[in-house]
Amino acid sequence: MRSTRRSARCATCGGRCEHARAGAGAWARTTAGGRRGRARVGAVSTHEGARATDRELEDSIRTLLARRAMGATICPSEAARAVGGKAWRELMEPARAAARRLVAAGEVVITQGGEVVDPAAAKGPIRIRRTTIG
Repeated sequence: MRSTRRSARCATCGGRCEHARAGAGAWARTTAGGRRGRARVGAVSTHEGARATDRELEDSIRTLLARRAMGATICPSEAARAVGGKAWRELMEPARAAARRLVAAGEVVITQGGEVVDPAAAKGPIRIRRTTIG
């Protein structure tokens, strides 16, 4: 049987996912953002559903940015600390993923060295800034 592949944006991490299908209705392994999950072909992978923590991190990013002047930035660690308390380090990658989802939604941009960067290409420290209107 011939395999087909489709690419989509992951609903959880904001990265690119590839869905492979060997046959009609078959489940395929999906890789996105270094994680493995299962997704039906044609659907966006959710890594078995977005966790409540993911939504808390998104809300924390929005709240932190709303408290800052337009043009100001935050570090993903600020959102991780607000949600995770003493265990904030474990939430660093989920906080970066939350930022990527907000970029995909058009709410924020990710910067490095003051310049807007592609979230998929960003390596190392990043900052998060609200998008400017107009």
